[in-house]
Amino acid sequence: MIPGARLIILGRQGAGKGTQCVRLSRHYVVPHISTGDMLRAAVRERAELGLMAKEIMDAGGLVGDDIMIGIIGARLQRADAETRGFILDGFPRTVTQAEALDKITVDRPLHIAVDLDVPREVVLARLSARRVCRDCGTNYTATGMERQPWICEVCGGDVMQRGDDTPDAVNRRLDLYETQTAPLIQHFGSQDRLVVVDGVGHPDDVFRRLTTVIDDSQ
Repeated sequence: MIPGARLIILGRQGAGKGTQCVRLSRHYVVPHISTGDMLRAAVRERAELGLMAKEIMDAGGLVGDDIMIGIIGARLQRADAETRGFILDGFPRTVTQAEALDKITVDRPLHIAVDLDVPREVVLARLSARRVCRDCGTNYTATGMERQPWICEVCGGDVMQRGDDTPDAVNRRLDLYETQTAPLIQHFGSQDRLVVVDGVGHPDDVFRRLTTVIDDSQ
């Protein structure tokens, strides 16, 4: 086990990064920093950033580098990230963001970047079937057998499809990933800080693969 692990988890939307990051956060006792969660919280709170980002996210776009770099820079200055480490989920998404992150973490550099590899056709099917509780954020998978209305088993809220999980929006996000985010694999690979992990299979199996490569990298 790595004390104070500082990790980046890369991968297509729908690859299971969120699920695995929560487990890794508990395993390595470090905060899970999800830019998606941070932005959606800003939308719910109707903060200025949230209102600016909502239209972009609903259309399947990516929020600009300057905004995201500022958000992450501020978050990594908090005591938990400074003293224990962190797992970044959803950042960086561009080489520009990665270069900025290197400057932010110059005194405490990253240990490793992990590419959770799941084929495009698999994540498209996953995301198109994903539903989420509007109130507490619990994720569900639509099977076509659900009763209407669909009520969250955790809090009793309404379960719905997110605006950015429609097939058209998902395809736009995946196209953006290929053109903007995939070059990160080359960026971190050239620095010998990248490992690729097969993200297909039972979550327990994927978790074991992740912890094995993370531990072996140190």
